[in-house]
Amino acid sequence: MRKVFFVEPVIFIYMFASYLTSPVVQQFIYRRLWEEEYNSTFISSSNTSYCEQNKSSPAYIKQKGVQEKTSLFNMQLDLTGAVPSLIVAFIIVANSDRQGRKRSLVLPSMGALIADIFRTLISYFSLSLSILFAVTFISGLFGSMATFLGGGFAYIADLCHDEKQKTTRIAVVDLIFGVVSGLAGLSSGYILREIGFTWTFVTASLLHVVNIIYIIFFLEDTVSISETQQQAQVSYKELLKETFSGVYMLFKTAPSKKRILIIVLLFTFMTYLFTVFGGSSLFTLYELDEPLCWNEVYIGYGAAAFTSVSLTSFLGVYFFSKCLKDIYIVFIGIFSYIGGIIMAAFAKTTLLMFLVRVPSLFCLMPVPVLRSMLSKVVFASEQAGFCAQAGMGRTWLCLYLTKYPALTVLIVEQRIQLPDFYLTCSGRDHMSYRDHRDNTKVADEIYN
Repeated sequence: MRKVFFVEPVIFIYMFASYLTSPVVQQFIYRRLWEEEYNSTFISSSNTSYCEQNKSSPAYIKQKGVQEKTSLFNMQLDLTGAVPSLIVAFIIVANSDRQGRKRSLVLPSMGALIADIFRTLISYFSLSLSILFAVTFISGLFGSMATFLGGGFAYIADLCHDEKQKTTRIAVVDLIFGVVSGLAGLSSGYILREIGFTWTFVTASLLHVVNIIYIIFFLEDTVSISETQQQAQVSYKELLKETFSGVYMLFKTAPSKKRILIIVLLFTFMTYLFTVFGGSSLFTLYELDEPLCWNEVYIGYGAAAFTSVSLTSFLGVYFFSKCLKDIYIVFIGIFSYIGGIIMAAFAKTTLLMFLVRVPSLFCLMPVPVLRSMLSKVVFASEQAGFCAQAGMGRTWLCLYLTKYPALTVLIVEQRIQLPDFYLTCSGRDHMSYRDHRDNTKVADEIYN
């Protein structure tokens, strides 16, 4: 059977299934906790979900308690899968140069399939929500989205013979992310209303089955493994040792100015990711309760509206990079996010909540720009050590936040941030904002 070098359908299907279930899982947890708290079925009409708006009512107090429990449950669930998926992603993606890219694509798909199958069983048989922790941990052992996107971008970069082709194909993938996230978010509400939680999870499972079949039987690997390479496999222990030793050498050999610059950029990069995507993950819970009282369809509309942010941020980087320095683009993105999140804090109507996306149009610009700035400072031989340092910092912050639930706004979901690190780790920066100049000169320019 002839195989093809066409990975875009794999990315499309995986992302669609993931974005389809993401808001559904949050609503599923919320409704189950609601039913346990109220001992009654969750009520949802064609326009809104039921929620008490009288703040002096005992039902309102219980309602806020459900919201708090759901937020804490989601945070603990994310952390349960974050740590194992981070470690596995390190091992699989780092070893993909020797064992091929398909492994980093098929394993996360299998993990997602297992997760959706168990979610189906939990929904159908009304099993305990505690099972989700075990399911999330098992799914994390397969690498999750971080491994999938790391392997996907590496696969595409392997096929590109020049920078222009690489930029074009990666831009197509960025477009896929924007379109798929909006399409899946928009359809999730209607699918959930028509077929319910159980069959929504079944639908996602079938999509992952199709993906696994395509990867195994129809997708050709870009890395050919010879018998000599198979016999000379490097152990995972050696790979990890090599990666973490690179962190030490990165800071030991670098000048003091470069060390300070790397630390500042890393801190800014991780903090911004935690804030932006962590805050966005709380939108669903905010929209379910008063004063908005959205139902599943409106939540789908809200998720689809976020598509405009990803597209406008991409266009903003493209045009602003022609006339502004990187640091100014970062500032524009930060202030864009600040304006949007402040507006969301005071949004009391459906119209105003949708308009939150207007000041946030450029809030995602700092993510690729900061990555580009880091890749200019760090040499290609230092990328693995830099990636390990970033991953360790993220894990420490996640564990710290577990002890302080009040800071859940800083929790960032694994499926968003790690792909950016892996693009940097592979030395394949897909947005050519500037010609790659001498690292020392660039470091001096950024520092000054």
